[in-house]
This record gives sequence, structure tokens and C-alpha cells, in this order.
Amino acid sequence: MTESTSVLNTPVLWINTYLQEKLKPIVDPENTGNPLLIFPFFPTGPSSLEALQTSFPESGVMAVWDRMFRMRRGPFPHIKCEQVLYYFYAQASNPVPTMIRIQEIVMRYLDRGDETAQDLNAWAKAKSDAGGIGGMECKFYFHNFKIYHLEEARDIVDFGTARTYAGNKIIIDYDYHQMQDIIDSVNS
Repeated sequence: MTESTSVLNTPVLWINTYLQEKLKPIVDPENTGNPLLIFPFFPTGPSSLEALQTSFPESGVMAVWDRMFRMRRGPFPHIKCEQVLYYFYAQASNPVPTMIRIQEIVMRYLDRGDETAQDLNAWAKAKSDAGGIGGMECKFYFHNFKIYHLEEARDIVDFGTARTYAGNKIIIDYDYHQMQDIIDSVNS
């Protein structure tokens, strides 16, 4: 069993897994349970269109994320502010409608401020009570969420060249605090 204080136990792990569950109907609309129909989340990459073309799973969708630390906005030192930049990709038939569905699901679940935080905290507690993620329980308490949509001309040119791909960038801005035992784990 993985320790709950593992360096792999990060806020973004919980956000990614939450989003995977919410995005599952895109890849498995009939809820067949097929293990090949997944919406995978990868750390930063691929860096070229060629690498992107060889990375797609059978489901035809994927997300790449990059965690970004931010300066604290308030005087209370225990509330951490971070962002995670997501690159969502879709290919095969109807990549643009698929991308619109992804964008709407992310917006509807994660752009509700403290209501999103309450939902994710309740989800994480239930997940932790059921064995956690990889044996880890959630050691983070989320306070607030906001999302931002990004668009860059370079991406439009890259995806236009591929013609069978759609992509979207979304930044999720969130505040949280950590439980004391995960803080203490760096000293043990």
C-alpha cells in the first residue's frame, strides 16, 4: 500500500482523477466498463505534432497537464495557490464536437468557486474512505476553483495542419491547504 504522505500524493492527482471520472461519458457513453475506453491524463508532453499523433490512446482523447505554483494571494500562509494547465486533445471522428463537450464538462464541474471545492472535497473523502487513489487518501482540503480558457494562433495552425485533431487549453486555478502529516513527511 502506498503511504498517504507519498510525494505522488499531490492536489493535482485528486483533481485529475476527479476530472477523469467526470469526462468518462465522453469515451464510454454506454458505460460498458471497457478498460480500453479511458480518458488518460499525462504529465507535460508531447512537444511536437508528430509525437502527438503517436500518443493517442484507443479512446481518441487525452489530456496533458502541467502543474504551476503561484504566489500566495492573501496573508494566511497555509492556503496554497496553484494552477494546472491542461491541454485537451481529441482525434478521429468529430474531434471538434468532442472538444466542445470536454470544454463544457470542465467548465460546468470546475468553474463554480467554493461549490466546486465542496464537491471535490466530498468526492475525495468518499474516494479516500473507499481505499483512496493507489492506496493514498486525500491530504488536501480545497477552498476555491476558477477556470480560464486559452487560445493561441500557433495551436490553431498546428491543429489545422493535422485536420483530424482538435485541441484546447484550459487553466484551472485552485486554492487548498495541506494536512499536517503530509507537511511533516518531508522531514522524515
